[in-house]
Amino acid sequence: MIRDMIKEKIKKVLEDLGKDYEFKVEIPPENFGDFSSNVAMVGAKHFRRPPREIAMDLIENLKGDEFESIEIAGPGFINFRVSKSLLQKVVRKVLEEKERFGKRDVGKGTRVQFEYASANPTGPLTVAHGRQIVIGDTLVKLYKELGFDVKNEVYLNDAGRQISLLAYSLWVRYNELFGVKNEIPEDGYKGEYLINVAKKLKDEVGDKYKGKWNDEIEEFFKRYAVNEMLNWMKSTFERMGSKFDRYFSEKSLVEDGTVNKIIEYFRRKDLVYEKDGALWFKVSEFIDEDDKVLVRKDGTPTYFMTDIAYHYNKRMRGFEKVYDIWGSDHHGHIPRMKAAMKALGFPDDFLTVVLHQFVTLKKGGKKLRMSTRAGRFITLDELLEEVGRDAARYFFARIDPSKPLDFDIDLAVKQSSDNPVYYVQYAHARISSLFRQAREKKINFIEGENLDLLGDEYERSVMKQLDLFEDILLEAAQYYSPAKLTSYLEELAHVFHIFYTHDTILDNSNFEMSNARLNLSKAVQVVIKKGLNLLGVSAPEKM
Repeated sequence: MIRDMIKEKIKKVLEDLGKDYEFKVEIPPENFGDFSSNVAMVGAKHFRRPPREIAMDLIENLKGDEFESIEIAGPGFINFRVSKSLLQKVVRKVLEEKERFGKRDVGKGTRVQFEYASANPTGPLTVAHGRQIVIGDTLVKLYKELGFDVKNEVYLNDAGRQISLLAYSLWVRYNELFGVKNEIPEDGYKGEYLINVAKKLKDEVGDKYKGKWNDEIEEFFKRYAVNEMLNWMKSTFERMGSKFDRYFSEKSLVEDGTVNKIIEYFRRKDLVYEKDGALWFKVSEFIDEDDKVLVRKDGTPTYFMTDIAYHYNKRMRGFEKVYDIWGSDHHGHIPRMKAAMKALGFPDDFLTVVLHQFVTLKKGGKKLRMSTRAGRFITLDELLEEVGRDAARYFFARIDPSKPLDFDIDLAVKQSSDNPVYYVQYAHARISSLFRQAREKKINFIEGENLDLLGDEYERSVMKQLDLFEDILLEAAQYYSPAKLTSYLEELAHVFHIFYTHDTILDNSNFEMSNARLNLSKAVQVVIKKGLNLLGVSAPEKM
């Protein structure tokens, strides 16, 4: 990476001058070189001299074959224009490493776990789950690229009151098929999807449970409903192109004694007390927040209790760091979970929570209203049916998790350069077309040859963008933001389309230059395909 090389050269010069301080090497606005550094500006207080004087001294020590020019700009910025040969090495590296390009061993085998798309298995997955799936899937792939030992899993909230409501709601729908009328509770599940489940159940058991309801029947309906919802979730994951290493049951934490084990540990540490018939955790011992209930007065554990037990389980399985991806409505849960991890004696950096904002669907310029319990919402399956996997995944990835996402359905299905996923995929397909045309024109492609001919401004723009790929992968992982990758791919596609338009790539009168530009195009194709693969999006050969 050229930026790293420049930074290291500057550090070496500072070291020779007996200085050591932080500075930046960034990409400047157009016409200000390829890279720019503020090293002289921030160095004024260290050298006790004007920045432009410092810059002049630094430039004398930085000159070398790697640069065509190094200039001072403004009050003391140093702008670098790198040599063609340095940029050509980037192309060669991409062509040699291919799908390995961008890999690094930053993680050194650290065992990490990502948990996302976790849900109450009470209905179909929503578009919010879709956003979470794509964020999680992309981060899992990025962390693997960076040398981490990564596992991913879904946490199923298959215990508690909402499952009881689901079971009863299904029972009501089942009885309706026999003409028996009962009311679904106000906070029950009224969506039509339960009618189909009820029909399936009727086919399997007939009228066995018609008009009957007791504890044993309730347990049966709980198991049946959860199993059907889980199967539905798995089929949606498959349609999204998402795979999980494990589906973890909340209920199992009670059944295997983990919850009781945590409670006993907290008792020994004097971190719990009883009040109003419930068991409370001393959150206030660790943070400025009210204490929270772990076990209700009816003896059932709260979600907070089972979540603590779940993270204890993760630690016992040997994960050194865990990353939970949650909707922003769960932000209040983070401090108390951090307090619980501290109470268990886990490292401060064991748990990281990545929050994402809500998703709004737009169609025909209007926002679509959604209500899960009332059953009025567009499911993730329905969105996939309308826009397809590629567009869905790309659009979910395209906006930083910290920002709300307006998902424009009309734009997602548009077959034009206005549609960002189409624009990027078209660059990949266009390059495939180039190679088909080259064969038709009898232009023989030799990989890695004639790279020394590359260097006009359009080629330079493409080569500089290729060089940024490794940095982008690291930044996307560090900031938990697949959007950094989509922005990069769109810019790479942009500079390639400009290069394609201005430069003659296939020229029967100049086979060497044709081969050079085909090599540059091939490098772009390699990087676009890898970037799309990290997003779970296809890279078509034809469009």
